[in-house]
Formats: sequence, structure tokens, C-alpha cells
Amino acid sequence: MQRVYGAQNEMCLATQQLSKQLLAYEKQHFALGKGDEEVISTLHYFSKVVDELNILHSELAKQLADTMVLPIIQFREKDLTEVSTLKDLFGLASNEHDVSMAKYSRLPKRKENEKLKAEVAKEVANARRKQHLSSLQYYCALNALQYKKRVAMMEPMLGYTRGQINFFKKGAEMFSKRMDSFLSSVSDMVQSIQGELDAEAEKMRISQQDLIAVNESVYTPDSDVTSPAINRNLIQKAGYLNLRNKTGLVTTTWERLYFFTQGGNLMCQPRGAVAGGLIQDLDNCSVMAVDCEDRRYCFQITTPTGKVGITLQAESKKEYEEWICAINNISRQIYLSDDPEAAAIKLNQTALQAVTPIISLGKKHEVQNPSQTVKNMENDKIIPSELAGFQDSTQLIAPGTPIQFDIVLPAMEFLDQNRGGRRANPFGESEDSIKDEEEDLLLQQMFVVRFLGSMAVQSDKTSKVIYEAMRQVLAARAIHNIFRMTESHLMVTSKNLRLIDPQTQVTRASFDLTTVTQFAAHQENRRLIGFVIHLSDTLGEESMSAYVFESNTEGEKICYAISLGKEMIEAQKDPEALAQLMKSVPLTNDGKFMLLNDMSEEDGTMHGGEESEA
Repeated sequence: MQRVYGAQNEMCLATQQLSKQLLAYEKQHFALGKGDEEVISTLHYFSKVVDELNILHSELAKQLADTMVLPIIQFREKDLTEVSTLKDLFGLASNEHDVSMAKYSRLPKRKENEKLKAEVAKEVANARRKQHLSSLQYYCALNALQYKKRVAMMEPMLGYTRGQINFFKKGAEMFSKRMDSFLSSVSDMVQSIQGELDAEAEKMRISQQDLIAVNESVYTPDSDVTSPAINRNLIQKAGYLNLRNKTGLVTTTWERLYFFTQGGNLMCQPRGAVAGGLIQDLDNCSVMAVDCEDRRYCFQITTPTGKVGITLQAESKKEYEEWICAINNISRQIYLSDDPEAAAIKLNQTALQAVTPIISLGKKHEVQNPSQTVKNMENDKIIPSELAGFQDSTQLIAPGTPIQFDIVLPAMEFLDQNRGGRRANPFGESEDSIKDEEEDLLLQQMFVVRFLGSMAVQSDKTSKVIYEAMRQVLAARAIHNIFRMTESHLMVTSKNLRLIDPQTQVTRASFDLTTVTQFAAHQENRRLIGFVIHLSDTLGEESMSAYVFESNTEGEKICYAISLGKEMIEAQKDPEALAQLMKSVPLTNDGKFMLLNDMSEEDGTMHGGEESEA
């Protein structure tokens, strides 16, 4: 009976856990989730049914405890224990009677002591009385046990049977009527799913037979090389490609990986990996066919800065041209338009031009030229919808202007490209000439900055162009999840602005102060600084670019230094104006202008762990 009661308790716990597991089914994310909504809703209803059944099982367990287990435990622990105790008391009384009778039997015959005889006789009488009383109690308990054992066996079974009948009655009343329609609908759904499975299995069997019967050319790579059916309007693409990896100066290896596009990114997933990773940002990039060693169907992706990205190989002409067309469409951000397919059709001619193989190295260099890339991007770029409502910004910055997130190649790459006994400056400046010029400059102020981005602008008449460039650069970094920033030392002198690599002290970029036409700090984020460079080439064409930086100090200090440098340029034309300017600004011990109290303040800011607001 205890085993039955324990099993019923286990049933209560099992039904409770079953109800929870039915509710947890929707948290299981299956790769093929078709039709799971109906299953989830049905299991939720079954969970409620199991909860109600759990209530009935709990009531049955309580009833079994009260009417089955409790009476048999009381019989065992009360009645049987009482009889056993009375038996022990009767045995003790019998022993006491034997002892007193032994004393009485040893009384002497000749010398009778009436007093001693009376005491022993009285002791015998008490022992007999006690033995008689305990025997009567013991015998009465044995007689009563003959009836109690019958009740003790019948009453628990009666309680068990009544509890089960009550359980079944309540279950029938609770579920019989309202569950019939539900169970029949679930049965119909199961049968329909089984029918769909049988139909799908038959369809797959027929497909397998068709595949077995097809021509071997279906499995041959590039079988339709003469007239492949190419879709040039793709805005997403997936498949296996070979990726070229450099293992040395001239040696390369190829690795076959699974590639797919997601938004404006090219993702790569090795075999056995659970997810793909970003390998190339496709926005504003360029793609071209290339001749690569002795391999066919190779194409190359170039970043907006003109830096060569990755080289890939497709397995067939169809895949090769479709990948180029798809990447070409994605780079123009067609996927962001309201009707991507229609936009892709409009750019079909551009996509056809992109797949033209490049034979000569000279043409390849022209395509990879950053300035040329910028011009092509400006002509082909689709205007993002978020800039359509920005009226003033269209007059300042051309819609769709590409953004450059890395100002120049890293210093280490310059060292690799100019291998030799002495470090060469990428801008053609010798270190000795730079040092000589620095000694002659009146103003030298160093700031720690991080390059955020640059872009071509259409006007330098107002500082609003800098604010708009800041907005677009920060928005683009947020959209494309670009967190890397190149840290440099910005040297403001009375002649130019120089960006210096902090590790190698190589000048990354240099701008004459005369070409800086606008400069301003952000009105809210004081650490954002930007300036506009206005250049003219030998052919008379003009170009304007806005550069955005984040500084460790307030941008107003950098603006003040640039303003002072431009004043010095003007003042150098007039000695009296230069002398007046030198009187108004404090000088260092070596006769140079001093703008900040101590350079260590910047260093403290840099090393103090201040968090970037960009």
C-alpha cells in the first residue's frame, strides 16, 4: 500500500513536470520550424489539461494517504504494538508469580514462623492477582485483534477503491464532453501531417529517381560555359568560393569556404562552424575580374579607400558573373531601396561593365585608384532614403558620397613597402628635412587624436559642412559597426598640419594651413574636431574634403591652434604684425608659441581611461 501511495505521489510530480515541459517546447529553436505554431498552441492546451489532471492526481494521493495508508499504519503501530506490550507485561507478571511461589515453597515445616508465613502468603496473593489481571488484558487484546485485523485489511482497500472511483468520476465529468471535440481535431491534424509526410516522402523518392536518371553533365562544373543563364539583378548571393591567402611574399594558398551576403556585408562560414563571420564590408566597395596566376573565374574586391581587399575564385562562369553582379549591386546599397529588384535592373548595364576582365596592370591600377573610385561611386550611388529629407545637406555634401574610415595605410605597411636599411617616409619627406623645418617653425603644438572618417564635400563656405560631415561619419560608423580608430599625433605648426604615427614617428599625412579653409569643433561633443581641405590640381580641378577626428582634449584648443597658425602665416608677410602677435601670445624657453600649460595634461587624459564618446 505504501508503494501504491508512493507511485501516486510520483504521478503527481511527473504530471507537474510534464506540464512545464510542454510549455517549454516553444523555446526549442528548430532549424525547420514550419507548422510549429499549431503544435505550440496545441501543446499549450495540453499543458492546461495536464495541470487539471495533476489536481485530480493530487486529490487522489491525499485520499489514499487518509483512507488507505493511515488506517494500516495505525493498525500496525497501535493495535499490534499494544498486544506485544501486553504480552511482555504478562510475561513479567508470570515471572514475579514464580519467584513468590518459590519463596512460599521454601517455608520450614517444623519451625513455623507465623509472621514470615503471612508475609510470603500475601506476596503470593499479590503476584497471582497481578498475573491474573495482565493475562485477562492480554487475552482480551488478542480476542479484539481477531476483529481488528479483518477491519485493518478491509478499510484500506475500501478507501483505495473509493478514491480511484472518485478520481475516474471527476475525470469523466471534467474531460469527457469538452475534450472529445479537441481530441478529435488533434487526431485529424496528426493524420493530415502524416499524409503530408507520406506525400513529401513520395515526392523525394521520385526526385531521387529523376536525379539518378539524369545526364552526367548536370554534375559537371561549368557545363553550360557557352551560354550560361546569368541573373545580373541579384541583391544577395550564397555559395562556395575559393579564398586566396598569402603565406609569404610570393606564395599563396587557396581555401574553399562557404560565403553569403547579409545586408551590406560579405560573410564567411568555414565547414563545421555554427555561424558565419564578417569578412568584408561591401558598401561603397568595387569589384572587378582579375587574372590570377593559373586559375580561372577570379575576382577581386577593393575597399572604398582603394586598398585591395580579398581575392575569390568561383567554380563556374555563371557563379563568377553572378557573384560580381551581386556584389556590385550591394556596394551601391540597392538593398536599402524600396524596390531592390527594380533598382538592380536599372543598374544592369553597370553590372555588365563590372565583369569585364582587366588584363593590363595599368588599367587595374587606374580602377584601384582611390580618387577614381570616389568619382565612380558618386555617379553610381543611389541616394539613401534617410538623406532625402535633409535639404541643406545636399548642398553641402553630395548624396551617396563614400566615406573613408582609414586615412592612410598603417605605418608598418609603409615599412614593408620600403624595405631597406633606413626607414623611408611615404610622403617623400626625409627625416632630416622634417627636423630642420621643425626647428625653424614658431608654432608647434601636439594633440592626441583618433581619425573617424573623411568624405568629399561640395562647399567650404560655412562650418555647417563640418557638422554635417560629423553626423554622416558617426552615423555610418554606427550602421556598419566600425569601432576601430587610427590614433595619431596631430602636430599643428605655423606652416601645416601633420598626422604622425605615435609608434614609428612617421608622418602619415600633411596638410598646408593655406589649404585648410574651414575648421570647427562640435557644438555638443567638445572632443569632436573637423576641418575642410581645399586642393587644386595641375589641371585646375578643385576638390574639397572634410576630415573628422576625436581628440583627447577639447576641440576648441585645436581650433585655436589652427587659427593661430593661420594668423602667423599672414603675420609673416608683415614683420610689425608678427612682432605684435608674438607679444600677445606667451612663448616657451626656446622662443616658440605656447598654447597649453603642459603637454602632460594631454597624456594624463590619454592614459586616464576616458571613454570615447564617438
